[in-house]
Amino acid sequence: MTEAQLQTRALRLSYFTVAYNVVEGLVSVVAGFLAGSVALVGFGLDSFVESLSGGIMIWRFGGAQGRDSSCGADERERRAIRLVGYTFWILGAYVLWESAEKLLRGERPETTLLGIAVTVVSLVVMPALYVAKRRTAERLGSRSLAADSRQTLACVGMSAAVLVGLALNGLFGLWQADPVIGLLIAGLLFREGRETIREEKLCAC
Repeated sequence: MTEAQLQTRALRLSYFTVAYNVVEGLVSVVAGFLAGSVALVGFGLDSFVESLSGGIMIWRFGGAQGRDSSCGADERERRAIRLVGYTFWILGAYVLWESAEKLLRGERPETTLLGIAVTVVSLVVMPALYVAKRRTAERLGSRSLAADSRQTLACVGMSAAVLVGLALNGLFGLWQADPVIGLLIAGLLFREGRETIREEKLCAC
């Protein structure tokens, strides 16, 4: 596969990321509000942040900038990596705030069939999308797409956490599981954001 074909594939993966996460976010937020579930609303907002990362990749690989192999392209690569790193921090800050508030206020996460269906579908789609992005990033030599793939992997963790939290609460009454898992995920997101920003220095001309 040529570099141009790989860039086209990266662009298509990015378009799919944005489209899927917008739909997932809308469904999750609606389901969350109907059920009074903060966890589902948070999951939906996570999807919107993920679509932001995908939009950055569309900017990175779309148009003339995607085909440019000059030093200017390297500079755009650095900027794209930095922006992806910022999305990790944005998502981490939200998850931290929401989890701490739920834990302090003792809010029990609720579940709905629609909410469960959305998270289950995410656990099927997101790992496959992560693998496709990661392989494309490795063949293309794109650190920004590799960073974006880690954001997709973070979405997998979020989906699993929501399901585990709901299951522990529903089966054993352990409502604290949901916010505690959220706090752990927030820590991982902050770490990924820091490491992604560090990668920016490796893209200097």
